[in-house]
Amino acid sequence: MTKERRIVVEIFRNFIASFKPRMSRIKLVGEDYHGTKYYEDPEAKARKGRSFIPKDEENFEQEIPAEWEAWLRYRRHQPPTQEEVQANYEMMMMKKKNAAALEKHYAEEKGVSVDPPREKTGFESFPSYEEYKEYGHAYLEDKEGKKK
Repeated sequence: MTKERRIVVEIFRNFIASFKPRMSRIKLVGEDYHGTKYYEDPEAKARKGRSFIPKDEENFEQEIPAEWEAWLRYRRHQPPTQEEVQANYEMMMMKKKNAAALEKHYAEEKGVSVDPPREKTGFESFPSYEEYKEYGHAYLEDKEGKKK
């Protein structure tokens, strides 16, 4: 009898709760140097409570700092601090600068010029194969020769 009463009380509570507006408890946890904002929902179930909104939602190739990615994937419990992210960013920039300097140094030893890498845009980013540029021209020339 008491089990039946608990079920009725639970149904009544759920019915009353269905009329109350749901308050989202999603809170802003932090922001990285790209402008991406990271959020956490403590009430979410099954590890789906962490998310982010990039500054430019159209750019799918935007990088996420390693610290924030680890937090999003539940590899770390606490979100990274601004100081930690800044220190790692400075270290990353220093390593890139040192790598470019080393590459330039070794290129000078070998006597080869090193052009700084530039980002390809538009059709430059697609591969181009010389053997396929002339493909079909011989067939078209042969076909036009037979018509004459």
